[in-house]
Amino acid sequence: MLQVGIVGLPNVGKSTVSNALSLGGAKVSNFPFCTVEPNRAVVAVPDARLERLATIFRQQQAVPATIAFVDVAGLVRGASRGEGLGNQFLGHLREVDALLHVVRCFADERVSHVEGSIDPARDAQIVDLELALADLATVERRAEKAASAAKAHDRDAIRQAPVLHALRDHLNAGGQARALHLGEQEADVSGELHLLTAKPVCFIANVGEDPSPESESWAAALTAYAEQQDAPIIRLSARLESELAELPEQERADFVQALGADAAGLARVVSAAYQMLDLVTFFTGVGKELRAWAVPAGTPARAAAGKIHTDMERGFIKAEVVHCEALIDAGSWEEAHHRGLLRTEGKDYLIAEGDVVYFRFHA
Repeated sequence: MLQVGIVGLPNVGKSTVSNALSLGGAKVSNFPFCTVEPNRAVVAVPDARLERLATIFRQQQAVPATIAFVDVAGLVRGASRGEGLGNQFLGHLREVDALLHVVRCFADERVSHVEGSIDPARDAQIVDLELALADLATVERRAEKAASAAKAHDRDAIRQAPVLHALRDHLNAGGQARALHLGEQEADVSGELHLLTAKPVCFIANVGEDPSPESESWAAALTAYAEQQDAPIIRLSARLESELAELPEQERADFVQALGADAAGLARVVSAAYQMLDLVTFFTGVGKELRAWAVPAGTPARAAAGKIHTDMERGFIKAEVVHCEALIDAGSWEEAHHRGLLRTEGKDYLIAEGDVVYFRFHA
């Protein structure tokens, strides 16, 4: 399952965001390092097409695509050297596919700030620096091993050396690995390192429940910082979102409409995560479930079948495909076939956003 890590300084609202995503569960407290063990929330991706397709297929259940969010302890200055809870949590982050960076943009005397004052650009930079320093340590260790192996004429080590040197120089200069433009083969070398700053990131400006000029100014400062990083940013009140998440669905929708918002902040977070990971959704409707599946853009049909079951990938024969809107317009699979809307695709067909797929395979 694709995973998104939630990072930030202590007491910025990370666990509150995680609580809202998972409808509760993570401990929230006014103490640094309250989150000792990573909290993992598996979140449904909102998709209005599911119910419409479930009606066509007459399925008993519509199952959305999911993304896992992993909330770790807050990072502090020196985390890359083991300060606070340090490296044990940076290790958890290496397993995720993207990052949500939560930054505090609200004033509350009841909630302490680890730096003693609120400065969103500074706070974001502290976390980014610790991630970069952790990456630098990883690159330097790998470079030492490659240099030793290269002396013995190891071809892989010789191939890796220029990439490792470029990464080391870039990180030493204060850069993020994601900003270093690498060729395809060079990117493969970088990918093997699971660098934290190579992962796509989205900033969350955690504003107060009641907007204030001060909060607006802080959010604007973080927006400017995010733009420098060429990263998206979402403004939301984590506390308000947590309260909204506990309401019944219709009440929540009514409340969001009353606020004049297009969607709840957490729906925007999930959508942003989907975009960061460059995912597309395809649907299957066999048995009792109409199901949405998330796969990276450019996934071949055979590999997409393997996401459902490895036997389907091994025994793949072909895929019958129709776009969901065409199927909804036709009203049934049979009518879509009658109209000539169904296509037969082979193993190398690249799954497109909104495809409805029936995989044929040898058991």
